[in-house]
Amino acid sequence: MSPVDSPILIPVARLRREELEKFRNAPFEKMIKFAVDIRAARIALGGEMHADGEAELLRAGSAQADIWGGNLWPWDDPPRIEFISLINIRPSADNMGMDIARDDIRRAALDVLRRWVELP
Repeated sequence: MSPVDSPILIPVARLRREELEKFRNAPFEKMIKFAVDIRAARIALGGEMHADGEAELLRAGSAQADIWGGNLWPWDDPPRIEFISLINIRPSADNMGMDIARDDIRRAALDVLRRWVELP
């Protein structure tokens, strides 16, 4: 898969770890960018930028205020998750940096990720 082919998926069923292989090298070797809608509990996986997933969630009816971004390294042992993204810079929500500052939002984003992606 070339770097131009960066699939974005809003899953309708929980993804097994093996199913994440389609995101390897698309465009990142071992990392998958994701955007989550913490109110609707849905996720968009893939793309070159978190804004790509955010755009898909917006097209699917999400509100921008409910969307937060992060990165997943599912092939690390243990898998690694971080909530750092440009789409997280949101002064109106008292989130002044790229990391999700509020614990409740971070927990909600992690819950959505774990709902849709099988991780150990």
